[in-house]
Amino acid sequence: MSPLEAAGLTIFILVMLIGFFSILLGLPGTLVILFDVLVYAVVTGFDRIGLGTLLALVAISALAESLEFFFGVAWARRFGTSKRGIAASIVGGMIGAVLLTPVFLGLGALIGSFLGALAGAFAVEILSQRELKPAARAGFGALMGRLGGLFAKGLCGLAMVIITLMAIYG
Repeated sequence: MSPLEAAGLTIFILVMLIGFFSILLGLPGTLVILFDVLVYAVVTGFDRIGLGTLLALVAISALAESLEFFFGVAWARRFGTSKRGIAASIVGGMIGAVLLTPVFLGLGALIGSFLGALAGAFAVEILSQRELKPAARAGFGALMGRLGGLFAKGLCGLAMVIITLMAIYG
């Protein structure tokens, strides 16, 4: 393997890992992994990564994004969160991640996204219902939905990385 090929493979694997870890921040990391693998396949002339592998990765990526959304909405609805509460949970998660990232770096983004989701849903529900218990339940539901979605998306991202590396090195 030439030094240029080794550098290209190193960059490919680093971008794939960045995509995987961006899932923890609530970003569409499965899409980063998918586009990284697509670029690798095109550059290598579809030598190791074929059309079948790419189609499987597209299906897993679509499943991951759908599961994240489904878990978020299902858990929030299960605990009585309104549509505005769900929207506030999403916005709160993004704001929390942005605010805590400079303080605690990657861990701050993760903690901030969860606390922001909880605070966003709680704030909207307490303002609309004026009762503490239903608002706390709604915030908890938003938090659990975020955790479930993150777990499902993380498993899908891990599967994408494993499938890709097995196709390259198998």
